[in-house]
This record gives sequence, C-alpha cells and structure tokens, in this order.
Amino acid sequence: MPKMKTKSSAKKRFKVTGTGKIKRKHAFKSHILTKKSKKRKLRLTNPGLVSKADVSNIKNQLTLK
Repeated sequence: MPKMKTKSSAKKRFKVTGTGKIKRKHAFKSHILTKKSKKRKLRLTNPGLVSKADVSNIKNQLTLK
C-alpha cells in the first residue's frame, strides 16, 4: 500500500507544538486594517490553538495519529 500524502494546504497552515497541540494563525489580519482597532489587530497577531472538535480532522490531513 502506498504512503499517505499530507494535504499541502494543511501543511502550510498548521504546526504541531511540542506537547502535541496544533497551532494556527488568526484570520482577518491580511488587509482592510484601517477600520480595525489597534487592540483587535494586536490580538490577531498572536497564534491560537485549534479547537478540540477540529483536532482529529487536522491530524488526519497532516497524516498524524
């Protein structure tokens, strides 16, 4: 049986931390920043974690178990 391929879209968007959690970037920080407050833009800069409901789907896309 051939090897499982990882989804390249997931490979570019997610990283696995040392403890096994999945790290992601926040959306809405790429353009149209003039109407967003400074506080909101600062909060969007920091990385977030993937919710528990989505972890299994993302691990399948990254071919992790």
